[in-house]
Amino acid sequence: MKKIILTGIKPSGTLHLGNYFGAMQSAIEMQDQYQAVYFIADYHALTTVTKADELRRDAFDIAAGFLACGLDPKRTILFRQSDVPQVHELAWLLSVVTPTGLLERAHAYKDKIARGEETNSGLFFYPVLMAADILLYNSDLVPVGKDQKQHLEIARDIAQKFNDRFGPVLKLPEPFIREATAIVPGIDGRKMSKSYGNIIPLFGEEKEMKKPVMSIKTDSTPIEEPKQIEGSVLGQLMQTVNPSEYKNFVALAATPGTGYGDLKKKLLAEIVERFQPYQEKYRHYQAHTEEVEAVLHDGAARARELAAPVLAAARKATGLSK
Repeated sequence: MKKIILTGIKPSGTLHLGNYFGAMQSAIEMQDQYQAVYFIADYHALTTVTKADELRRDAFDIAAGFLACGLDPKRTILFRQSDVPQVHELAWLLSVVTPTGLLERAHAYKDKIARGEETNSGLFFYPVLMAADILLYNSDLVPVGKDQKQHLEIARDIAQKFNDRFGPVLKLPEPFIREATAIVPGIDGRKMSKSYGNIIPLFGEEKEMKKPVMSIKTDSTPIEEPKQIEGSVLGQLMQTVNPSEYKNFVALAATPGTGYGDLKKKLLAEIVERFQPYQEKYRHYQAHTEEVEAVLHDGAARARELAAPVLAAARKATGLSK
């Protein structure tokens, strides 16, 4: 059997190029080698999202986006976290062996405290629920970037404490280090992020993409002079979207008489060409929501099948059942 690789995707608004190249592309590629288990983390989103319609829409859009970009629901288990509520029972069983000091050291909680922002118990308990997400499906591997290793380390620590107290019930997953995770620059040069307002939408109409692309930050080099494109936002985006066209793009930029407007139009054309097939599929799923819901319903059923023996073993080990 293939090893199980698990990833949670937090629904958080408009999907953009940073989402695709930073996570979606590699997640879709992994379905060829592993049994991929991907959940839309709508329970986790409740620590920040306060509008029900917004949460429902964003969770659906994540599913539609992954399907449009090539996720195969026959090979991959895709589901909403909230469709497997058993995760909360395991989270409670894990909570009784989790020291509060471990949760106080979690980066997300510490960062909010340091910034003087309001926190809630959901954010504090977040690592325990995340550990339950990881452990409930007998995951072998969890993809993590260097800034996310702590999440898995906490999950492993909690699992080990549970096993030490109740017996060898929970599998300790290994990290799957994503060494080459793309960091996609936004139109202002910072990391592309909705919180910075610097995104290029993944599934927008061409006119919706054109506005941010034409707003990409550039220098004041006159049109008659060659443009130094290497290392610039324009150059980085072209290298990300179509690496095979990058040398031609650099040569075009060095041609006197070529303006930044011309280069931005060239980049826009490459983005449109690259993502047009995905956009067509995305529009199809937006018009046929029942197809996406069927995938999520089936994925949840398959996820519950994976979860059932793990939760049963944990209940038996703790004395909740025979």
